[in-house]
Amino acid sequence: MTEAFDAEAFARETGVSRETLARLTCYLALLEKWNPAINLVGRDTLSDAWRRHFLDSAQLQPLLPPPPADRPLRLVDLGSGAGFPGLVLAILGVGEVHLVESDSKKCSFLREAARVTGTAVTLHNRRIEALAPLKADVVTARALAPLTALITLACPHLQHTGLGIFLKGRGVEEELTALPKAAKLAIERISSRSDSESAILRVGGISPCTFKI
Repeated sequence: MTEAFDAEAFARETGVSRETLARLTCYLALLEKWNPAINLVGRDTLSDAWRRHFLDSAQLQPLLPPPPADRPLRLVDLGSGAGFPGLVLAILGVGEVHLVESDSKKCSFLREAARVTGTAVTLHNRRIEALAPLKADVVTARALAPLTALITLACPHLQHTGLGIFLKGRGVEEELTALPKAAKLAIERISSRSDSESAILRVGGISPCTFKI
């Protein structure tokens, strides 16, 4: 049986302040309230939300690149859904965060979650392919698409050479194998702190456009 992982365990694991933990607790309460109506996350995951959603997202913070000298880090989260990992990272104060979500109902949730947690984010209620380039330093995504497709979606929204950080599940080896042979990417595979069967892919060298599918 999986050991219980609550808000206090999350705080110990991540070192967040009491204020930040309170904001994340408000976020979870809103998620539990809205989830039956618009199915933001799997219902069975809510009993372990601090591990499966909040730690899963927060573990990306130390993997982010340092901000440029003249401005905050610009992070674009593709297919934000319920806000994982993008909104969690914004609450943790990683910089300028853009959430991209085409589903209007999910965008309504994200807007309300940002309001109740007092978090500044830019919300784009559009398809990723329809967005003007966002010139991000880093692009994140969770459970959105296979790796080849993710990199293709990320390319137009990154600076000249940018970084992708993608949360991946059990099929990560197949996705890595499926990458085009010509793709010149620096890929670091990192074990997930929230799920022993999952991984994080830190993909460097993405430039507009690395390859097309």
